[in-house]
Amino acid sequence: MRLVDLLFLLFDVEPIFYHILGVVGVSSNFVAIVILTRGRCGLSKGVTWYLLSMALADLLVIIIDVIVSKMNFLGLYSSFFYYTPGCNIREVISSTIVEISVWLTVAFTFDRTVAICFQKLKIKYCTEKTAATVITTVSVLSLLTNIPLFFKYILYDFDYYCSVTYQYYHSPLWITFDWILRILTPVLPFVLILLLNTLTVRHILMANAVRRKLRGQRNGDEKNDSEMKNRRRSIILLFTITGSFILLWATRVVYLSIQRITGMYEVWTTPVLVTDMMGRMLQLSSSCTNTFIYVVTQRKFREEVMNAVKYPFTLILKFIK
Repeated sequence: MRLVDLLFLLFDVEPIFYHILGVVGVSSNFVAIVILTRGRCGLSKGVTWYLLSMALADLLVIIIDVIVSKMNFLGLYSSFFYYTPGCNIREVISSTIVEISVWLTVAFTFDRTVAICFQKLKIKYCTEKTAATVITTVSVLSLLTNIPLFFKYILYDFDYYCSVTYQYYHSPLWITFDWILRILTPVLPFVLILLLNTLTVRHILMANAVRRKLRGQRNGDEKNDSEMKNRRRSIILLFTITGSFILLWATRVVYLSIQRITGMYEVWTTPVLVTDMMGRMLQLSSSCTNTFIYVVTQRKFREEVMNAVKYPFTLILKFIK
């Protein structure tokens, strides 16, 4: 398939994709929030705090970046967000919640790395209080770093739709600020997650080798080791969350990095359009994958979902009887 054909296909698919993503994203994250709030998934309170805050951030990303920005533009028209004040407000909120979502993934990865690799530090760091402090700090700092974006769009007398200021692309101050934002989200988190996962894998391989020697195990005897089973469940949850994040953000990271390095902001060739559209679609998809990851990897979470599905039918049967 030629790039031009792929581009036209994306134009046709994009409205359908974002409508489906909006419905799936809102419902899946809402389910995750409800189930995690009940606290019956067998997870520590600290981990529950991280997963709950990530689900809430992802829900807001879906609402702002998919329903308001994409579905609104593609059919659900609301004039406020297409005049300059609304554009600026939407830009600040959108960038802030995406940054919160990304850095909470980093915070969760760091928490699990500490829990797996640093047993002494784990006692002090991997607590409910630390999780709440980290989540609050990430949220406040993300908002503060994105406040300057309120001045990104210029106001004309009859300006419908968002027009970026000339200074944003050419002023040294704005260029520096844009570089900082792109490094903070998503380049630095991308690198940190890869480094933390590498450290975790290295530690697990070494710890497993030592444990096998101490227990005098053969490879086939690991099935009866409860410690190995618990560790395996923990790393499966960690690696599936961070792995999906890396895969779905990779195209967007490459696109934003090349765009900033080359300075090609308004060059819309076919390859650029295809990369931009695919990268944005994959990135926004990352905001609704965690719930499905929990269902696949966490038995108790899966049981809670099944109980929630059965509950209305149970009520109906009781009413009939």
